[in-house]
Amino acid sequence: MKNIIELKISGMTCNGCVASVTKYFQNISDVENADVSLESNSVTITSSHPISIEALQKALPEKYTLSESIKTQPVELPNEIESDLKQLFPLFLIFFYIISATLLINRSNLNVSDFMYDFMGLFYIVFSFFKFLDYKNFPDSFAMYDPLAKVIPAYGWVYPFIETVLGLLFILRMELQFALYATVVILGITTVGVTKALLNKNAIQCACLGTALKLPMTKATFIENSIMLFMAIWMLLA
Repeated sequence: MKNIIELKISGMTCNGCVASVTKYFQNISDVENADVSLESNSVTITSSHPISIEALQKALPEKYTLSESIKTQPVELPNEIESDLKQLFPLFLIFFYIISATLLINRSNLNVSDFMYDFMGLFYIVFSFFKFLDYKNFPDSFAMYDPLAKVIPAYGWVYPFIETVLGLLFILRMELQFALYATVVILGITTVGVTKALLNKNAIQCACLGTALKLPMTKATFIENSIMLFMAIWMLLA
């Protein structure tokens, strides 16, 4: 059984506040998930044990205020795998379109190397596009799990541009060695952060598609990064 409590919260003004509030709640030991909504000014807390409003309020800075519970109930949560698959449907759909486009581009002469270069190029371009949709709030979400973005906040601001440049290099077949090494380093760092978040069972938002789409950090996120790392390492060795 899990305990779910839904509260009203005031003081949030932007998605950056949402990311900050989510992080504060996740630092509470019994909290397994915190779903913060700017639209409804509410937060839904899922915990392994009942948590008082007072304990939750103490975890927040004074600018954020919790009001009385909208609803509190013990529930039997749906199957975790089914829930993740449903939330990650946009990610799988985007992968389907990228793979389909790559196959169409290489339909006349299907070559493994060209397929991988085009796939990685389209991957970077598409994923950077979604980050630019809500560019001002992306760095805060990205810094919640990327080790380098945590230490150097400016890295989160330039990351979408890095993805765009790498995507163009792969598609145009320019500086491929540099692009491959950069992919190994950049996605390697991010994968370390993703792995750590999964091992710690942190329920945080994945910033792979920016903050325009709310995706949970799950094993699928790890697999997504691993595919790109595998392709880059494969091409370097080849």
